[in-house]
Amino acid sequence: MEEKPDVFGIVSDGRDIKEALEAALREKGRVVLAEGVYTSGPLDIPSNSELVLEKGAVLKFIPDFSIYPPVYTRWEGVRCWAMHPCIYINDAENVRITGEGVIDGSGEKWWEVVADRRKRGVKAPETDIEKHFASLNPDFRNQPGGGGGRDYQFLRPPLLQIKDSKNVLIEGVSIINSPFWTIHPLFSEGVVIRNINIKNPAEAPNTDGIDIESSSSVEVLDCIVDVGDDGIALKSGSGPDGIKDNIPTKNIHIKGCTVRSAHGGAVIGSETAAEISGLVAEDCFFDGTDRGIRIKSRRTRGGLIHDVVFRRIKMKDNLCPFVVNMYYRCGTDDESLFSLDALPVNDGTPKLYNVTIEDCHAEGSRASAGMVVGLPESPVGNLVIKDSSFGVSKTPDRPIDESDMYRGLPDPISRGFRIRNASVTIDNLKVDSDSPEIIIESGVELISK
Repeated sequence: MEEKPDVFGIVSDGRDIKEALEAALREKGRVVLAEGVYTSGPLDIPSNSELVLEKGAVLKFIPDFSIYPPVYTRWEGVRCWAMHPCIYINDAENVRITGEGVIDGSGEKWWEVVADRRKRGVKAPETDIEKHFASLNPDFRNQPGGGGGRDYQFLRPPLLQIKDSKNVLIEGVSIINSPFWTIHPLFSEGVVIRNINIKNPAEAPNTDGIDIESSSSVEVLDCIVDVGDDGIALKSGSGPDGIKDNIPTKNIHIKGCTVRSAHGGAVIGSETAAEISGLVAEDCFFDGTDRGIRIKSRRTRGGLIHDVVFRRIKMKDNLCPFVVNMYYRCGTDDESLFSLDALPVNDGTPKLYNVTIEDCHAEGSRASAGMVVGLPESPVGNLVIKDSSFGVSKTPDRPIDESDMYRGLPDPISRGFRIRNASVTIDNLKVDSDSPEIIIESGVELISK
């Protein structure tokens, strides 16, 4: 049988096929990985190319930290030097990664480093690699973090980053064991992520499924995401750096996706420095995620979040089905950010309005039925909940204060739906919880229909 001219010819026997695969993509445009295991260092994918992984093909990345050179990118929402992504689509257009094969980030060794640092309470660079990144990022101690390791500069690579690119399709493949965030569109437009299966262990640190950051016209369709952090998240930069960039995330469509195990199903934040708008998330199932629909930010994160719609979302066995939390605690020890008093409004004050929750239903939530907590100086505006139901489990197995990762708020008085510093319209909402079913705290304007 005549060999297909676009089938890649090296099945790995332990060799790094990086250079040969990159050359084949440049020369042929379309490269097919047939059944077999292909071991590689970090890849750069050029414009006008397609990488196809046939069923049984495994593209496995080498967990040698020294072969992931610095690239200037965003890491947890801040521009800095970080490790080269495993797959890097950078300043490219018309790129496709398709097929039924597997992309394996070999994340175990990366996660072990993070677990060790957290166990020992390490707050400074230790290894030569970490010290090198610290020298490249001399202001790193003043940069906001999200808990992933900025303080010790182990800036792990995302498994697949799409940066400054357009017209990109990721379809069909399974993506597993990411060292850090799994799929990360950044400063890009016209990205379609369809029929992808993402799987990272629930305990793997910061292994978000899909993070759409400062990008526009992105579709996430019919994907299964089972990960150790947020499932499908929208972000737009963090802190002063993201405020200065002011590159929005807009016109995002999420449909037909299943998210399991994650910290949140469909998520906005916490990196919200620029505008996030025009999201429609619909016809999804969030099964056993900590939170279902999740919007999180805090003072200094900044940003304008508006015109977002969640509809026909089913949720089961979450901690909390719906969260708006402007007191998100991760990544800072500054207690002043969590004051219950109104503080001056500035560029770092997040603003949220025009949010619609429609035909969304949850059962068996283990902490509470929901929470909406804005800032006293920046209340949530025009939040509409209609034709929805939020039910809790008969016997709680988690404390109410685990509804979300907040700090500074008083203890809630029941497992009901908590509202504070928000204008909310409720139209046919059923809350099956302890009494009171709806908890009205300070700064609330409530309209019931």
